[in-house]
Amino acid sequence: MQATMTKLNARTVSADFIESAGTRLEQASPEETLRWAFGEFGARLTIATGFGVEGAALIDIASRVASGVTSGVNNRLSVFFLDTSFLFPETYELRRRLEARYGIEIKSFKSELSPEEQELKFGPNLWTTDPDLCCRLRKLEPLREALRDAAAWVTAIRRDQTIARSSARVVEWDYQWQVVKVNPLVRWSKQDVWEYVRRNDVPYNPLHDQGYPSIGCTHCTNPVGVGQDDRAGRWAGRAKTECGLHEPQKQIVSLVSAGVSTAVSAVDENRAGENAGGD
Repeated sequence: MQATMTKLNARTVSADFIESAGTRLEQASPEETLRWAFGEFGARLTIATGFGVEGAALIDIASRVASGVTSGVNNRLSVFFLDTSFLFPETYELRRRLEARYGIEIKSFKSELSPEEQELKFGPNLWTTDPDLCCRLRKLEPLREALRDAAAWVTAIRRDQTIARSSARVVEWDYQWQVVKVNPLVRWSKQDVWEYVRRNDVPYNPLHDQGYPSIGCTHCTNPVGVGQDDRAGRWAGRAKTECGLHEPQKQIVSLVSAGVSTAVSAVDENRAGENAGGD
């Protein structure tokens, strides 16, 4: 079986393909990783941003790489965010700044429930009474829709952010969402990100300068104190540290070493449209 999904004409992604790409790109720069991803997945590659400083840096890098892949492709970058309806005003303003700076549309995906409908159905302040359910309704279900026509998504996660992300690879199979997951910044440190942003004058959320190293919804994000972990302000006072978008991925090394040639997962036929995933 062919181990690649070049231009997305194949229906499957094999363990060999994931392992080979992950190993080959482990030491690659974000630019090299994105160049590979654009070449492999074309119009069915989509970039996620949560408008953190990493996400802003990722958009800048992707914009530079895309403009050199094909003339005029820069305005066809597929970038999206999950609009929970509870983001900070500064976050929505950053969206507008990034769109203007890079000449792109950052698509919005929202819950089917408005905040008012959510309160009627589940009671007030669901982010307090059941934050996992709130995240599922306002983040996970919209992400499923955002990735419906994608074959691969690009994230700005870093290994040193949380324990759950510490095992993330540059390229991996996302078992939760059944697509290839590309993490170009996974080896970067916080310092690497800020050095890039300052060196390239990348727009970023001003809340970062006000004690918010990690920014999510208004109800679940607080500034952190000196010496605290960067994500201590997220769901403060709870054991919760993740919204559920980035679950640790299963290891496929054993599949490869055992010579298993079957696919890790099939791409549904209704997602194999030749032009799916474009603007």
